[in-house]
Amino acid sequence: MVPTYPYYGVETECKPKPITFPPQHQDVQPGLEYLMHPLPISDNPNYRGSGKLAGKVAIITGGDSGIGRAVAIAFAKEGASVAIVYLYEREDALATKRMVEAYGGRCLLIEGDLRRPAFSAEAVSRTLAEYGCLDVLVLNQAVQFPQKSIEHISDEQLEDTFRTNIFPHFYMTRAALPYLRPGSSIISTSSVTAYAGAKLLVDYSSTKGAIVSFTRSLSLQLVDRGIRVNAVAPGPIWTPLIVSSYSAHYVMSFGLETPMKRAGQPFELAPTYVYLASDDSSYVTGQVLHVNGGIMTET
Repeated sequence: MVPTYPYYGVETECKPKPITFPPQHQDVQPGLEYLMHPLPISDNPNYRGSGKLAGKVAIITGGDSGIGRAVAIAFAKEGASVAIVYLYEREDALATKRMVEAYGGRCLLIEGDLRRPAFSAEAVSRTLAEYGCLDVLVLNQAVQFPQKSIEHISDEQLEDTFRTNIFPHFYMTRAALPYLRPGSSIISTSSVTAYAGAKLLVDYSSTKGAIVSFTRSLSLQLVDRGIRVNAVAPGPIWTPLIVSSYSAHYVMSFGLETPMKRAGQPFELAPTYVYLASDDSSYVTGQVLHVNGGIMTET
């Protein structure tokens, strides 16, 4: 069962019921979850942890909201301690911390700019100082700036998109690697756009394709060290990134292109990250798992 929510439902003849959102837009990325309506669903109350991540420590970039928040909550339910890294969204980060702690988890908040290599090292060192070890690295930060033509993608936008979406994968991994032990896991958030493309997101899709290649190549490099490297490729998911990058009019039809006729909610992705972080996926590395509402892609 999914949580009770007015935007969910099916028609009596079992056809998907289109789910739409009220028009809304935020002017600054990566956006603020507490200003969205309806709020994304980060916690599935029907999800019961079973200790899959007991005693483990995870860093989650972009952990203040959206997919990152849902992952932090699910990890806490499974017994992990988490450190969530965010840019400036302190109110959202504090809300995530409260949710994690409500399930008995520990949550360290780390505010800063992952586009700076030195901050990645700081995030890792602060996590180690707080918890003493590191087992899971979730690389989830992203921005996107839709443009109708590649001619409209400025040099500044291009650099910002790559510096945000892919460069920290290298910075964070380099900083974390000396402390990751056999059995550790690195999980990235790619996107369906890496496979299907996106007309308005040429630069964003390119970074998500880079994450797929990063995942596959790094998995080969680290397999002898017992460290698994995988990724998740979400379809359209209701997060602050959507309302801060698209027009209010576009938001009204967001997700309707999927076979399920709706966008996904963050909680619907969280179990995939739990699987990749836990020993359940001990024979899985170099893979990308697709959670996209039925969109067919070639892997």
